[in-house]
Amino acid sequence: MTTAAAGGADEALPADTQRSGGPSVPAPRRPVSGQPPSDKGRRSVTGTRRVIAALFLLPALVLLGALVVYPIVYSVYRSFFDQAGTGFAGFDNYKALFTDDTIRTAVKNNAVWVVFAPTISTALGLIFAVLTERIRWGTAFKLIVFMPMAISMLAAGIIFRLVYDAAPERGVANAVWVGVHDTFAESAGFPRAHPLPVHPLEAAGGGSFVTKAPVRAGEPVQLPLVGVLPAKMPADAKPARSAAPAGDGKITGTAWLDFTKGGGGKPNVIDAKELGLKGIKVEAVKDGKVVASATAGADGVFTLPASADGAQLRLPASNFKEPYNGVDWLGPSFVTPGIIGSYVWMWAGFAMVLIAAGLAGLPRELLEAARVDGANEWQVFRRITVPLLAPVLAVVLVTLMINVLKIFDLVFIIAPGSSQDDANVLALQLYRSSFGTDADLGIGSAIAVLLLLLVIPVMLFNIRRIRKEGRR
Repeated sequence: MTTAAAGGADEALPADTQRSGGPSVPAPRRPVSGQPPSDKGRRSVTGTRRVIAALFLLPALVLLGALVVYPIVYSVYRSFFDQAGTGFAGFDNYKALFTDDTIRTAVKNNAVWVVFAPTISTALGLIFAVLTERIRWGTAFKLIVFMPMAISMLAAGIIFRLVYDAAPERGVANAVWVGVHDTFAESAGFPRAHPLPVHPLEAAGGGSFVTKAPVRAGEPVQLPLVGVLPAKMPADAKPARSAAPAGDGKITGTAWLDFTKGGGGKPNVIDAKELGLKGIKVEAVKDGKVVASATAGADGVFTLPASADGAQLRLPASNFKEPYNGVDWLGPSFVTPGIIGSYVWMWAGFAMVLIAAGLAGLPRELLEAARVDGANEWQVFRRITVPLLAPVLAVVLVTLMINVLKIFDLVFIIAPGSSQDDANVLALQLYRSSFGTDADLGIGSAIAVLLLLLVIPVMLFNIRRIRKEGRR
């Protein structure tokens, strides 16, 4: 009986007390279902400490209101007033945004920027990231492409102002362009060369020159010229010499630079220090038709066949045309594409780095499975890599779109004064309208509000995308 009683007592004790055999310790009471445990000793961060949280947020809220909210509200308010700020203008300032030619050009250029600059930068970043993923020196290449991001917009603008310089000897773009052009097209030998009034040559129209009288066999012809730039003289030109009479009715002559360095010499006379015009083309013309042609040698001597007897000799305009100086990159036609090119140079590295980070996180098993199934690299890139990188590409594209909507520095620095109206964008027009010689803060505020309205849809799209990604 005693044993049974003891057993009954053990059954009444908690399980851990029964196993340990120690003294009886009462088990903690469990809360009744539906009643939370008592936290009388704790303080809620969002409850009792709301005042402290508000005090910490107050400086940030004050700065946000002073630097963001107030300027926005005041810009909207000021956009409804005239230039002086005293008369209510209604929507006249907003109407001017779509009726003034200069502002319409800025809106059009901004549309070009938004479409092309982010797209090209993102595409190049994607190509660079994919192509450099497997090569040994990919990191070094990425570093070089990303380096322009370390340069300020001001410095980049100065660099590209020099790159786009119209003179080939200063501008890299034109130097390359002219070099390629001259490789496939014949360039003029002696631009700006011309005869003196006492010379036996006269202008024939179109930039060419002809002899004043027909030539005869056995009488050497003299074709002197002046005005040849020293840099345009052939390096292998030799001292000019008088041509000897040729037999068989042939016409001989000499084309030379009738100018003696240091002074001296006589017109129409070949002096010892005067050089032949090597490579100059000479044509024999009868009744308006070219019957023969020749090219002068290093000493300026040329020979024409007997068919040239009795003809006038002509130096065609191809000898004297101005050299090809390339493209006017900062002219009205190319200034906006040129500035977009400088922007791409700066921001393609930013796009590449973000895309490369997303590329590193792709599941490799999917790519390898596609290759095992027979897909080539282009199919893997187009059907697997790009769709998986879509969130990263969206981040890059949206970021660059917001960035180009407020582009100012590059346009202001690169575009010369003669082309600034053609390269105008909204941010530049905002500056010119607000702080120019004939400042109109009403128009400037309206442009600022327009820029805000253009940025808001892009920001809302970005916020929706971030929330969508967060739900995943």
